[in-house]
Order: sequence, then structure tokens, then C-alpha cells
Amino acid sequence: MARDYDFHTDRIIRRVSLPQDGVQVMEVFAAAKSIMVASGNLNQWVKGYPSLEVVQADMGRDGGYVIEEAGRIVAYFAFLPSPEPTYDKIYDGEWLDNTQPYHVIHRIASFPGVHGVFQSIMDFCCAREHNIRIDTHRDNHIMQHNILKHGFLYCGIILLANGDERLAYQYLS
Repeated sequence: MARDYDFHTDRIIRRVSLPQDGVQVMEVFAAAKSIMVASGNLNQWVKGYPSLEVVQADMGRDGGYVIEEAGRIVAYFAFLPSPEPTYDKIYDGEWLDNTQPYHVIHRIASFPGVHGVFQSIMDFCCAREHNIRIDTHRDNHIMQHNILKHGFLYCGIILLANGDERLAYQYLS
């Protein structure tokens, strides 16, 4: 499929996602879902999630971003300002800081063989916010590894609007 990418070059661009990016973003999500399934994460991002409507909502909040190389979108993420309603209550733990505004990283996805995406996202987000939250599915061991590797601390469990639980993390710089 795609050749391996290394994001430690000057050839990458992180930019706001545009409406015309929708088809390519959905291709990124399809590829990311295949990575999830292959790694044993069978229960996250099911039943049509994330949908084009979710991506459009991210864009509507000026929070949808793509990473591209040579004009090709190779990754997507959302970076949205607080409040995040599902973060209002946290179970079996507590937020490191629950008084200041924060941003949330959601929906990180990339093509297989693309390396350095999480670091690129962290560079972008940390340049804009010092208080960042993120969550992931208990079965998403790849994401848990990246979250902890990049300085997030585990805070507890949050519940999505549909009642599904997610492991919640916070990064303070």
C-alpha cells in the first residue's frame, strides 16, 4: 500500500481540514480501522463512526486538522476547545487540573506505514495549549502506548454519551 512516511522532514503540512477533504479523510479512517482490528481493537470506531458528519462538525468548530505530504492527506485529528461534556464526570480517578480551560484531541487516524503522526500532533497542539486531554478505548493498546510515551498521565474513566467507557488522560506543560 502506502510507502512508509517519516514526519521528521520538512515535507509535511498540518493544516485545517476543508470540506473538500472529506473523501480523503474517510479513506484515512478506513485504513486506521483496519489497523485497529489487526491489533485486536474490535470494538472502537464501529457502526459507521467516525462519520463524515462528525468530521464536518469538527470543521464547523474550527477543530478538524489533516496532515499531508506531497498533497496527499495521510492523517487526521481533531483538536477542540473545552468544554467536553463527556469529561464532566470522571470515575476511578480525577483530572490533574479541573479548573482551567483545556483542549481535547480526538479521532487520531493515519494510514499504515505513516510514522511520527502522534509526535507531529503533539508538537502542533502543545504550541497552542498547555492543558490537553485525550481518551481512548481500553482495547486500543497502540494509542495507550503513544499517549503515555508523549507525557500524558492516566486520570480515570469517562463515559461517552452512549455509555461506553474510555480511559482518560491529561497533559499539562
